[in-house]
Amino acid sequence: MARTTSTKRAPQGNALATNGRAASVVVRSRGGPHDISIAKLRTRAARMLSSLGRADAELAVMLVDDETMRSLNAQWRGKDKTTDVLSFPMGEGEYGDVNPQLLGDIVISVPTAARQASRAGRGLFDEVTMLLGHGLLHLLGYDHQTPDDDREMKGRTRQLVENSRAGRGGHQ
Repeated sequence: MARTTSTKRAPQGNALATNGRAASVVVRSRGGPHDISIAKLRTRAARMLSSLGRADAELAVMLVDDETMRSLNAQWRGKDKTTDVLSFPMGEGEYGDVNPQLLGDIVISVPTAARQASRAGRGLFDEVTMLLGHGLLHLLGYDHQTPDDDREMKGRTRQLVENSRAGRGGHQ
């Protein structure tokens, strides 16, 4: 699986409405069509946020092609190659505390996810859901720079995926 990291600044275009009661999840697609149910992915993201105790959070998810992902990876990480998921946290930096409900953006390369899903013997939507959970944890400050951090992040990602399928809420 391609390694992912969060970046320090978010790209422009993250405008979400605050409703104060339930998660606000915007899912968009660029460079498709992608064979992913946007409504189902939005539901899974909201369930993940709820299970993390962040039901009032705001999140944007973009499904892209490899060309778009390669461009973003080059621009924000200095790596001229595609990757599976990028996270752009809004809670970092000088003004990171202005709106704590605004988590940031997650960008997922659907073609890369499809290749990974094929190698792992699982469905594309399951792979995208796993990448969504992984990216969400990056937005919340998790990383995988050490073996212990990597194990913790993989375990937390599995929990998020499981909760998103079952519709379970509550803090983990």
